[in-house]
Amino acid sequence: MEFRGASAYDHEDFFSNYMKRRGRKDSPNNAIEAPIIYELIGDFQNKSILDLGCGDASFGKDLLSQGASYYTGVEGSEQMVSAAKLNLNSESGTIYHENLETYSFPSNHFDIVTSRFAIHYISDIRSLFQNAYHALKTNGKFVFSVQHPLTTSSFISKQAGDKRGNWVIDDYFLEGERKEPWIDQIVVKYHRTIEQYFRGLTETGFRIDDLREGSPQRERFSSDAEYKRRQRIPVVLIFSCRK
Repeated sequence: MEFRGASAYDHEDFFSNYMKRRGRKDSPNNAIEAPIIYELIGDFQNKSILDLGCGDASFGKDLLSQGASYYTGVEGSEQMVSAAKLNLNSESGTIYHENLETYSFPSNHFDIVTSRFAIHYISDIRSLFQNAYHALKTNGKFVFSVQHPLTTSSFISKQAGDKRGNWVIDDYFLEGERKEPWIDQIVVKYHRTIEQYFRGLTETGFRIDDLREGSPQRERFSSDAEYKRRQRIPVVLIFSCRK
């Protein structure tokens, strides 16, 4: 079966398997991406935060428990929205069941806009970047992660299974739709180069303060083998921008 956007997470088996993978210590989300996201967001005390593609809102729960003033999550999957509302359970948080393309972004409203491994599901990032820009207060931050373009250029090397031992990089400069075999399904994502992300952000008006490719740290992995495997190719691309 083929899924677009957040629809994959409304498939019961996919959702269950994803949540198990997401909770692993060695998952790229936990071992590589999360520490960088927190570093780049910086001080979020008393800040209002918009999280695009918030999933189960465990990120929002953590932000609020550490002093964020208000958290707004936008999520397209009905199952994820249900999990998010249960997880958040806070008067200082709101979850919207909306796709990122249809959500009505308020103007000049948030101190921080963030998105974690969600924007590669969106075909029109220019419009999304413009919406994020207008939703931010002056000097507000936009911090987001996507799958690294070296891994989304081609999924030929996943034909043997999800856990790649080698990576084929092909059609790198051919921007557009890709179909990834993932968790026994086909999930549609959108490939674009680092340069295309950069130009989309700067032409929107953002100032790019930092860019990271997720250099792995040994202490965050449970085994030398997995740490060494993650040293072979970057799996995450993270931008920190300011309005």
